[in-house]
Amino acid sequence: MPRRSKKPRRLVADGRVYMWTMRHSHRKDGNGRSVDCRQTLTLSPQPAGSGGPLRILFTDGPGRYVPGGAPLGSGDVGLTRGQSLNLHEPGAVRALLNAALARGWQPGERQAVEVDGWLLLEAAAAVRARGADPAGP
Repeated sequence: MPRRSKKPRRLVADGRVYMWTMRHSHRKDGNGRSVDCRQTLTLSPQPAGSGGPLRILFTDGPGRYVPGGAPLGSGDVGLTRGQSLNLHEPGAVRALLNAALARGWQPGERQAVEVDGWLLLEAAAAVRARGADPAGP
């Protein structure tokens, strides 16, 4: 039986539990048309209330792609001439989490934090490409 795509998934990293979801959204232009594809990966420290969520945003733009239909998979984000990740893969989510932690995100902070995912992509994709354990040595 397939999993429900909107149901949060569980990730354990360094002894801490996170629930994570991935959503696709658009902004509406003046004519009501959907523009500006956006993929949002949200990681919420557990138990609930122990820290604010981390929202990693991937927005469409020159030299970048986010899923907007065929031929891309629903979780694919990447650079047209470079790295890519599939945000449905727990290893990719873990690599992005580690990159955010390395850049200073504190899971115990009570407020929500939004991070430009493109700033994390290169480091996370490099870990995935090496086949290394994203948890590190």
